[in-house]
Amino acid sequence: MSSPAQPDAAEPEADTAGAGQAVRQFVTFHIERETYAVPLAEVQEIIRLPEMVDVPLSPACLAGLANLRGSVLPVASLRRLFALPDRAYDDATRVVVVSQGTAFGFVVDRMASVVTAEPAEIDGTGILGGTVDADMLSGVIRRGGGMIMIIDPARLMQRSGAARAATARPRAEFLAEGGLLSSSRGEAEARGTSDEIQLVSFGLAGQEYALPIEHVQEIVQVPEIVSTMPNAEAHLVGVITLRDRLLPLVSLRRLFGLAETGLSEQSRIVVVSRAGGAGAVGIVTDTVKEVLRVARSLVDPLPDLLSGSGGLREIEAICRIDQGRRLVSVLSAERLFNTASLAVQGAAGMPAGEEDTMRTTRGESGTAPADEEEQFVIFRLADEEYGVPIDAVHEIVRVPDQLTHVPRTPHFIEGVVNLRGAVLPVVDQRRRFQLPDTERNDRQRIMVFMIDSVRTGFIVDSVSEVLKIPRSAIAPAPDLAQDEDSAVERIANLAGAKRIILMLNVDRLLSRREVADLRDAA
Repeated sequence: MSSPAQPDAAEPEADTAGAGQAVRQFVTFHIERETYAVPLAEVQEIIRLPEMVDVPLSPACLAGLANLRGSVLPVASLRRLFALPDRAYDDATRVVVVSQGTAFGFVVDRMASVVTAEPAEIDGTGILGGTVDADMLSGVIRRGGGMIMIIDPARLMQRSGAARAATARPRAEFLAEGGLLSSSRGEAEARGTSDEIQLVSFGLAGQEYALPIEHVQEIVQVPEIVSTMPNAEAHLVGVITLRDRLLPLVSLRRLFGLAETGLSEQSRIVVVSRAGGAGAVGIVTDTVKEVLRVARSLVDPLPDLLSGSGGLREIEAICRIDQGRRLVSVLSAERLFNTASLAVQGAAGMPAGEEDTMRTTRGESGTAPADEEEQFVIFRLADEEYGVPIDAVHEIVRVPDQLTHVPRTPHFIEGVVNLRGAVLPVVDQRRRFQLPDTERNDRQRIMVFMIDSVRTGFIVDSVSEVLKIPRSAIAPAPDLAQDEDSAVERIANLAGAKRIILMLNVDRLLSRREVADLRDAA
């Protein structure tokens, strides 16, 4: 996922001339040749178009889901809601974010201004007659011989299918005692310490992180030989010998749930002291940038909205550099190696040859883990990531060279295969989600689920990992399908990893009629 969208600082200022208690202010914008408005008081912010996640089988008016500073933001297309043809997004395209108890956005062609309207200038929608669909309008502003149509955000939200958005995350502890920001300036001066902190900064997946310099022992190149350890956590790369001692290596990419890119000449090992004299750990980074000297006043604790997710326990603070244009996430050395909340286990760390057929193991009690995490198998379709509960996955197998096609079955049923003596119907998940077809390749897999007592296989583009996700990072999906049959039931928002994962309810992947067709095919 992309970094959170930032507010557009260049938007026009309000024209408040003649404003009084009875006047109202509106943000105005253009769609095609028409001008529309929303009440200024209900506009949370105006942002440039963010990167968005497409949701399968969602209403056409949904442009996608975006990550807005750690929250899932449903974004609707006003052009589609008004039955206008799509047009390519350009530099003028904006997303207006409004709040109706929860935030949602809608795409507009370009912004106009903020205007002030006297009560005498505002009429009801009856003035439009039957020429315009006024379901989403609350009135009209008469202005200079023309009209500005006022959109009702509540009706717009209901029509766009965003009526139920992600729930708010609980607040978290501010910072652990003894943390980077636990001392005030006066306390620092009383101890004779500087009002500046020194940080070693490094790059990871296009983002900048840092550690307090007192926790960094040294920085070394990655050696040619790294000894792997059997049955180790997936984020543990292995061990090396450094100055006659064994040094365990941890991949920050794996720990943070980021895609592996392989080592390069710029890759470095940052040797970090563990708390309580428990030795040192080497963390593998993409590159090491510089040593920063930063005033404490420019270092802020992690916002409650993000720290409450539970998945960002390793990040202690955010450092603002270059007047806020450069943000550096400061990691906590104490907590960095005492959490597995984003650790990847299972399929992603399997030895070669074991990945072809993966069987999941179910617990005896079925109770939730003590750390309030859930475990999911993550797979890809097109450009998006999806997840299903690990208990719902019976096994994962390669796609055979040939499948037996069954006549007179739905178009998304690819055929049947013989799986250990039993006939397994196989669904092409791309076709089921109305996505473009793709050629068969070695990365594709068949995920086997039990749906209404029918074992069914679903072809996906790839199975990437088995991931533990804190429950606090999972929220109900926005009301995308406008009914109770949407397969996308929840959204996992991993803000630290810049990922939004669409969580599927396996029982809703097929309708009852489609399950009956599968029984016939089997």
